[in-house]
Amino acid sequence: MEKIDIVPMSQTDLEKLSPILLTDFDDFWNVSVLQTELSNPNSYYFVAKCSDTIVGFAGIWKAVDDVHITDIVVRKDFRNLGIGSQLLEHLIDKSRQLPGIQSITLEVKQSNTIAQKLYQKYGFVSLGMRKNYYGLNENAVIMTLFFEN
Repeated sequence: MEKIDIVPMSQTDLEKLSPILLTDFDDFWNVSVLQTELSNPNSYYFVAKCSDTIVGFAGIWKAVDDVHITDIVVRKDFRNLGIGSQLLEHLIDKSRQLPGIQSITLEVKQSNTIAQKLYQKYGFVSLGMRKNYYGLNENAVIMTLFFEN
């Protein structure tokens, strides 16, 4: 596989994602929500590109001393190639660069044990549960990575 570049998401990237967002990514975030995120000064969104093809994207929100991972998603035909790990590493690196940040938090479906193992590999610990966060009978596990001072 060619080199993956991770860069800040642009309006042009969003326009390229628009027609394939639901079919190629299974993402519940729509273009209008992502458009709003691009203009939010506390949001940071990135795309993973292979050549000029967007193969994934991820986002974070900065909130006081914590960063919240909003999304890490990889295009269906590029999954299981380490792109999700690269995006997660990029989000961790970006979070460490933000002043005053002490932790990163996320929610992950309780049934998504593969993603939970990935987060654990990077030092995230499970801190609790949000009941029915993803709809009826789909709880979210709250996971946090604490930075050392």
